[in-house]
Amino acid sequence: MVTVTYDGSFEGLLTAIFDVYEYKFSNATIVEKQNAQANVFGNFHHCINDSNKAKRVWKGLGANISTGALTQLYKTFLSGLPGIENTILQYVQYVFASKLSVEYNYADDAVLKIKNTARKVDREKHRMEAFIRFQLTKDGLYYAMCQPDYNVLPLIENHFKKRYADQRWLIYDSTRKYGLYYDMITVENVQLTFNADNHMGKNITAIADAEEELYKQLWQQYFNSVNIAARKNTKLHIQHMPRRYWKYLTEKQVPR
Repeated sequence: MVTVTYDGSFEGLLTAIFDVYEYKFSNATIVEKQNAQANVFGNFHHCINDSNKAKRVWKGLGANISTGALTQLYKTFLSGLPGIENTILQYVQYVFASKLSVEYNYADDAVLKIKNTARKVDREKHRMEAFIRFQLTKDGLYYAMCQPDYNVLPLIENHFKKRYADQRWLIYDSTRKYGLYYDMITVENVQLTFNADNHMGKNITAIADAEEELYKQLWQQYFNSVNIAARKNTKLHIQHMPRRYWKYLTEKQVPR
């Protein structure tokens, strides 16, 4: 048994897969370096990111599966589920070992899991695009915090860049401790340091624009005015807007 460790990036994972083939590891497990555990019965191989190796794997996959299947593979990686690297490895090995297209062979466990996981990540992406709520700070920055189930920030970047092209904004994932910052030209990954006074970034009252509280109250009033009590269906509402998102939704906050 050989444990192949990588840095946690998608390029790193593709490099690790390349190394599995290059070193002819017949029984390999891929694990993010920080999650690797010592095993006296196995060997470790740490791969170093190599963009050329990663591109060769990606190009090889592109010659055997569709663009849609490649996208599914990337979304599956972003799920961050435990052991998902090995599902992806199994899928890649199946693709390269078969002379026919395998992307629709859902009888294979890896193919089915890739499809189902990618669908869940895609659903979370669309929810984040719908549920992100910005707050305006004193320096003109639109700030939003979110807590998605999966690492979907790379997938929503283009949506918000196009929709808010004329505004500076920052979307921060409180679970994964990084965010996307747009300066009206480019989008960059950023990391922030919070303190207890702002409740780890959830409360920005001290730096909020003077009219931000008024806008929040107007939005809450609008939401309440269009909400028809006689047609209230809590079960359906929660199905489309799960409770875990409510803490960051302006319309779900209790008016002051």
